[in-house]
Amino acid sequence: MQAVTGIGGIFFRARDPQALGQWYQQHLGVPLEPWGGAAFEWQTPANPQGAGTTIWSPFAADSNYYPQDKQFMINFRVADLDAMLAQLRAADCAVDEKVEDSEYGKFGWVTDPEGNKVELWQPPAGK
Repeated sequence: MQAVTGIGGIFFRARDPQALGQWYQQHLGVPLEPWGGAAFEWQTPANPQGAGTTIWSPFAADSNYYPQDKQFMINFRVADLDAMLAQLRAADCAVDEKVEDSEYGKFGWVTDPEGNKVELWQPPAGK
């Protein structure tokens, strides 16, 4: 059975993403990147040479990246996106037909029974 391997990111809506990011940077030391979010890197015993990344990112309140009526979206890391999506389809889950493949890895989406869009991410090799 395919299973998630960790959290790849937390995305949430904000009235003013830039100002909110600055607040988190100033008061909590969140290391903001030029694109407005943070990338926390880490290693695990299973992957001591590679660096994993968890993204923290405020999105504009009117962003269409995930449903307007939802305040957040979680990105889960997976080892084999194609196998995970096939497993979800076989279980009659609401899987988005779109899959993105980029320098950042492969992305797919499923919607849970309460209408929350969940992003699934297969990082590039070594990440």
